[in-house]
Amino acid sequence: MAKDRSPILKRARSLEIAPQMLGINKKSRRNPKQSRRKEGEYGRQLKAKQSVKFIYGVLEKQFRNTYDRATKMPGKSGENLLKLLELRLDNVVYRMGFTSTRAQARQLINHGHFNLNGRRASIPSMTVSPGDEVAVRENSRSVKVFEDLPNTIVPNWMTFDATALKGTILRAPEREEIDVPVEETLIVEFYSK
Repeated sequence: MAKDRSPILKRARSLEIAPQMLGINKKSRRNPKQSRRKEGEYGRQLKAKQSVKFIYGVLEKQFRNTYDRATKMPGKSGENLLKLLELRLDNVVYRMGFTSTRAQARQLINHGHFNLNGRRASIPSMTVSPGDEVAVRENSRSVKVFEDLPNTIVPNWMTFDATALKGTILRAPEREEIDVPVEETLIVEFYSK
């Protein structure tokens, strides 16, 4: 399995993303690069695609497959892409507040700490649907990560019960509820070439 091992703060600075978007409360001590070159249309499109990939922790092949699924759905392809990325199991676990980063959510899912509709889920890229229930497994409730849950604001498209350590997906998120600072139309233009 391929992994992105690039330095997070360095990558976030180059893509002009705040590290807090990734759940990391660090601040870079370096000054941002002052580029003398004018950024072209292709550069803007590429940066938008790389930003979304970096925020959600998805590699190129998975991202391209998700984009292909989004183009086949009714509606706008860019919005569908962001909705599909938001409905990934690792992102849902992160949004519910079980973890402080998406990478930590991926690791806990890989280790089998979560149930999806009562069955063990160990694939972070699974797409959840409205009505699905995500819960911490009974054997995993004593893990230190779940004893000290971070305080997060759960989006309106899902519910979360901190005492039972479970949450439910109510509906698919709308574009206004997705806080990713990117123009999704640039990604559609990038892939439509």
